[in-house]
Formats: sequence, C-alpha cells, structure tokens
Amino acid sequence: MRIDIVTKEFPPEIYGGAGVHVAELSRVLADKVDLNVHAFGAPRPEDYHGARVRSYAVPEALREANPAVQTLGVDLEMLAAMQGADLVHSHTWYANMAGHLGSLLHGIPHVLSAHSLEPLRPWKAEQLGGGYRVSSWVEKTAYEAAAAIIAVSAGMRADILRCYPEVDPAKVKVVHNGIDVELWQRDGNDDAVRALGIDPDRPSVVFVGRNTRQKGVPYLLRAADQLPPEVQLVLCLGAADTPELAAETAVLIDGLKSRRDGVVLIERMLPRRELIQVLSHATAFACPSIYEPLGIVNLEAMACGAAVVASATGGIPEVVEDGVTGTLVPLEQVTDGTGTPLEPEKFVNDFAAALTATVSDPQLARRQGEAGRRRAEEHFSWHSIADSTLEVYRGVLGS
Repeated sequence: MRIDIVTKEFPPEIYGGAGVHVAELSRVLADKVDLNVHAFGAPRPEDYHGARVRSYAVPEALREANPAVQTLGVDLEMLAAMQGADLVHSHTWYANMAGHLGSLLHGIPHVLSAHSLEPLRPWKAEQLGGGYRVSSWVEKTAYEAAAAIIAVSAGMRADILRCYPEVDPAKVKVVHNGIDVELWQRDGNDDAVRALGIDPDRPSVVFVGRNTRQKGVPYLLRAADQLPPEVQLVLCLGAADTPELAAETAVLIDGLKSRRDGVVLIERMLPRRELIQVLSHATAFACPSIYEPLGIVNLEAMACGAAVVASATGGIPEVVEDGVTGTLVPLEQVTDGTGTPLEPEKFVNDFAAALTATVSDPQLARRQGEAGRRRAEEHFSWHSIADSTLEVYRGVLGS
C-alpha cells in the first residue's frame, strides 16, 4: 500500500501541533506502508525513518503574492509526484487542496486530518486578509469531497459537523493525537533551566505555544497577576500572528514584570532537551486556549510529569482528566466562531484560582503529574494511533 502524505510542516520546519503529529505519524507509518511525504519548505533530507520525503518551495512567480495564493502554488507543484499512490492524506488547509486535486487527477481517495477549522479561526483574517476567504474555500471544498476525515478529538468531530453540515457524519472518524513517551519523559537535571533564567527551587507556571488568538495568552497574563508572589511565570512564547497581538501581549508582559519578579520570557523554539527540562520543573503547565482541537502540548507536559491547568474547551477534556491529571477551567464562549469567553474576567479569575490551588500544593501537583504521565503512556502512544489511521485507510480502500 503506497500512501502519500501532504503537509506544510515537516522536520526540521515544525512550529505547531499539526507538524508534530505528521512527523510522529510518519515515523511509525513508514514501517507499515510504502510512505511518501510531500512537504512545504526548503530542501531537507530525503529519508525520514524510511519514508521518502520531497520538499517544495513557493514558485518564484508567486513570491510577492498573498500567502494563501503562495500556498496554492506549492500545492500545484506537488501533484505530479503523487502519481502511483493508492491514497493521499493531507494535513491542514495548506495541504488540503493538494490532496483534493491529487485525488481528482490520479483517481485515488483523499483522506484528510482535521487539526483546526478555518470557520473557528476568524482572527486569521487579520493575518491573511482576503487570503482567509481563499483558505476557507479550500477547506470547505476539500472536506465536502474527502473520502474520509480524521478528527483529532470527539470535540473536533462535533465542530466539523457543525461547521460543514454537508459532510456525511459516517466519514468522520476520531483518531487522537499522540506522544512519544520514550522521548518525552521527566528530566530532573536543572542545567538547562538555570541557563534559561529559571530558578528550579521556586514554584513555576509554564506556558509553551505560539502567540495566536486561539492560545489565549492575554488571559493567562492577566491571571498571572493573581499568582502568589513566589511563583515564576515561564513563557516559551512563539512569534505573534499579527503586530496588534504582539503589541497587546508586550504591554501585558511589561506590566507584569513591573509588578512582580520571576517572569521569564523565552522567545525562541527550544530544543527538545531544554523544553523537557522546563516542563519537568513546572509545578503547573498552563493551557488557556480558547480554541484547541486536542493540544499535543498538554500531552508533552503530562509525559514530563507536569500537572496541567487548562481551559475546558475543544478536545482538551479528552486529554486532561479533571481532578486527576490536572484541572479543567470552565469556559463559556460566544458562538460567533471567535471563541471569546462570554465572561472574560470570570475566566481570568477562575484560571488564576486553579493555577494558585495547584502551585500552592506541591504534593497535589506531583500526584497529578504522575497520573498524567500514566495517562500519556496508556492512551496516547503513536503506535496505537498509527494502527487506527491504517484502519481508516483500509476502510476507504476496501482492503
């Protein structure tokens, strides 16, 4: 069985959960099928754990085009190399049109994995302008035509059927994201955290993620004002999606630094070893997302033994077991697709209270962290996820 995976992110160019998913799934699938990966970006090694990898740059003629148009240009570049595949599997809207057109061109089924949904990320219009209408059209077209859709959580499945009522519910399958528990495990060394300016002897709240509207960083920064003074706030914060969001969070971070010490801002992607140390020394890991189909980062924190305090939204409740592996903070949201809390101040206060309760009871935090590690091991291994993905392929192919 030859499977062609199409993706925007692939090692070494990974910046989000979808990229982690594709990399880990490909690593395991390469032992089970004849696997080809078509990835956006600069040339990279052509072998990845047995998978053949091809890289595609933006066509020169589109260098100055809207990012959505550049994406479509890369998708078109990929089509010829899909010839001979039995099935094409695309990840995120960036690759969906390549999968859709590859299916039509070569007469093969298209399976897509849903890591997020454009209708539930309207703030992307700030980033893409009219390109957001293009990305929304791409996604809708691909979802309605796909032979099967893999949702990374039951919450995501419900969102798909709500956003795209023309999609047949029978073709939407749930296969969770996963975690490599051999790579992600507690590291009690403290050389990396000290080098980053973190005091391992003080309690800490850690956030890891991109600075996008969906990650809810401003809510966490407001909640941090209410933390006990001895608690550090460690922000492993990626670049902001827009200048407006960058300015908003910069003001909040500067204000927080003026009122308390122990605010550690890390604005680069950490190597895995350093990130594992940061997570291993976290008293609590914070996930204040207002939109999160599943949240691989929560699994990474759990695998490293950190208690997780997270919004009760999207697929997060399928990962974080309230009162066992951490705390779920209730979040009532508007229904216009923005995910904005109905009562922002209540959400901030509730998040602050949950974080405070965790960092104030180190024994509770350690018990929850240990339970999180067990849950990651037992329910989210990549081998079981690869097997479930193969079942979807076989169901589509009738084999």
